[in-house]
Amino acid sequence: MKKMMLTACLAALFSMTAFADDQPGLKADKAPPPPHKMDDGYRGMEDARIMTIQQAKALHDGASVSLRGNLVEREGKDVYLFRDKTDQIQLDIPMAVFDGKSISPDELVGVSGSLDKKQQPVRVRVTHFQKQ
Repeated sequence: MKKMMLTACLAALFSMTAFADDQPGLKADKAPPPPHKMDDGYRGMEDARIMTIQQAKALHDGASVSLRGNLVEREGKDVYLFRDKTDQIQLDIPMAVFDGKSISPDELVGVSGSLDKKQQPVRVRVTHFQKQ
């Protein structure tokens, strides 16, 4: 009886990993909102460093940027298309930065990183990612 109980407990403990999300990153099952309806709304304390994509593209190569918007689609292994009210830009987001989070295109996200103007088109190399 004790062996059966111990076996059942161990099976329950190890089966919990089966419920974990095995594919972090962008889940393309929902459509992003259209640009004219994008509004991040009140999210608490405003961060003065958040800028628009249009403002970020005007900065110099290597500039630190913080953006808020939607991941629209995956374009390559670590390359994603990101959009806010003003424009769209490519992001280079390694899987480690996602930290196991799954995102759909209709969810608002915040990203921080450095602007890479040597890439064509211009790209942001993301170092921090936050689901809003």
